[in-house]
Amino acid sequence: MAYADIHARSIADPNGFWIETAEAIDWVKKPSKALFDDKAPFYEWFADGELNGCWNAVDRHIEAGHGDRLAIIYDSPVTHTKREITYSELQTRVAALAGALAARGIGKGDRVIIYMPMVPEALEAMLACARLGAIHSVVFGGFAAHELAVRIDDATPKAILAASCGVEPGRVVHYKPLLDAAIDQASHKPDLVVMLQREQEPAKLIEGRDVDWYAFQAGTQPADCVPVKGNHPAYILYTSGTTGQPKGVVRPTAGHLVALNWTMKNIYGVSPGEVFWAASDVGWVVGHSYICYGPLVHGNTTVVFEGKPIGTPDAGTFWRVISEHNVRSFFTAPTAFRAIKREDPKGEFVQKYDLSCLRALYLAGERADPDTIRWAEAQLNVPVIDHWWQTETGWAIAANPMGLEAMPVKIGSPSVAMPGYDVRILDEAGYEVPPGTLGAIAIKLPLPPGTLPTLWNAEARFEKSYLTQYPGYYETGDAGMKDEDGYLYIMARTDDVINVAGHRLSTGAMEEVLANHPDIAECAVIGVADPLKGQLPMGFVCLTKGVNRPHAEITQECVALVRDQIGPVAAFKLAVVVDRLPKTRSGKILRATMAKIADGEAFKMPATIDDPAILEEIRGALMSLGYAKAR
Repeated sequence: MAYADIHARSIADPNGFWIETAEAIDWVKKPSKALFDDKAPFYEWFADGELNGCWNAVDRHIEAGHGDRLAIIYDSPVTHTKREITYSELQTRVAALAGALAARGIGKGDRVIIYMPMVPEALEAMLACARLGAIHSVVFGGFAAHELAVRIDDATPKAILAASCGVEPGRVVHYKPLLDAAIDQASHKPDLVVMLQREQEPAKLIEGRDVDWYAFQAGTQPADCVPVKGNHPAYILYTSGTTGQPKGVVRPTAGHLVALNWTMKNIYGVSPGEVFWAASDVGWVVGHSYICYGPLVHGNTTVVFEGKPIGTPDAGTFWRVISEHNVRSFFTAPTAFRAIKREDPKGEFVQKYDLSCLRALYLAGERADPDTIRWAEAQLNVPVIDHWWQTETGWAIAANPMGLEAMPVKIGSPSVAMPGYDVRILDEAGYEVPPGTLGAIAIKLPLPPGTLPTLWNAEARFEKSYLTQYPGYYETGDAGMKDEDGYLYIMARTDDVINVAGHRLSTGAMEEVLANHPDIAECAVIGVADPLKGQLPMGFVCLTKGVNRPHAEITQECVALVRDQIGPVAAFKLAVVVDRLPKTRSGKILRATMAKIADGEAFKMPATIDDPAILEEIRGALMSLGYAKAR
């Protein structure tokens, strides 16, 4: 069946389409129907079915005779380590870890935070939780103590599974002190910390709370898979909120297994047994969907890569991994390719490797600029597929369904809506706009399986954040348009969340941190264009009256403050002292106008601006940092 027919059927008959699609995974008890809409606009999928996520990702492949198939390839250029784990070995390891957790009282519905680098044990931790029906929440390894503490208080975990350290090019990142500080800060205290001791930096264990990853498994019984309801949360994943309080996206078990399994063949074009590689991190949604669950549920081999696109050891690392491990489909962020392109513009490293195994490159996480796409196409000689999705959706809203029907690629577009996504472009009043017209991108409810049904402990916030602006729709928070062929174009965020190297970060959260500085009376953070990371945050600070310390000293303190409170991932390095901020008469700071000045773009003088002269002062401050030039 062609793409257009499948998409039309998924919208016209969601029950029929998804109940058939659900046949491809294993059920303990099949659901009576696909869509449960009795609590609309809070929709659920496969709610009364029963199944287990770990069984579907691991055990069923062994039962089908594929126990010797590779499940995980671990490739770590930073530690000079490579390992291969079969599905049978993975089952043994996961069942043992789950059994040890069960012996310490972890069971169905309990939360477990995972704070780990890119090692196979991170996937084993996720799957061990799924085996028991525990709800995991992975926090990006090395996240600042304050941010981790906020997540501990929100998820209230019984246990935290962590590694002693992370390894970056040229440095070791100390996880244990960050974890200890976070637990000290948090009101909620976990009963148990399970520590994977890495030889690069073993950690000191706190007696009575901390246990060694392997020692605590000794003498315990391996755990069987515990059936859970279809709507049981598989995990909570925190994404930036504009208030500074992160939003806990809830992922229901059945929906994400059904949807992810469908995507592996139909979007990414891989068959069971083939190698799929998503160069992301387990801390982000891509790591959940396409390093752990998607490939394993589908019976693929997944690559766990601990390294960087450049510097581990050079700009040819990606090509080595693809060639060495016979990768068929490769998924990464445009940022990675911009870094490689800057280091190796002529693609000399590409020529050193046989990449004939690769069928397609997939880009997501931020806008893929045409230059980067064209460079990648020219170097790799395979289709380069931009696709668009969100932490909230868990899988692609719009993509090119390469395994179903390869559509013509239009550079600048993530192609067309995937099954179950009824994507509309709306004006401010909620009416659809004609093709080629910019508007708010919204998705007609219900969203398909695998997407968020709510936020953790925050139903009212879920409704306010996503469902209130356009009743009957999910508001994506993105602005864009559709062309005459139904291809989607994502133009910008409609709120103040910026995209730094594929990581969505809240400028509001950074402003909250800066506002705590004793010398700062007022501040604003904007995103400025960056050729490598897509965007970088830039802070403007107004000093409290009477402060006459050197400005350089204060801006250095601002940078250190954001790094401490939010973490290095924010890449906050640009800050400048200004006398005042441009505002409307009602007091709203004109952040979008400031960003346009920084990026050298034309802008219309806002009609409601309080004092137009302030914009020239802002331009001068930006020029002192090397910005505000016409580009």
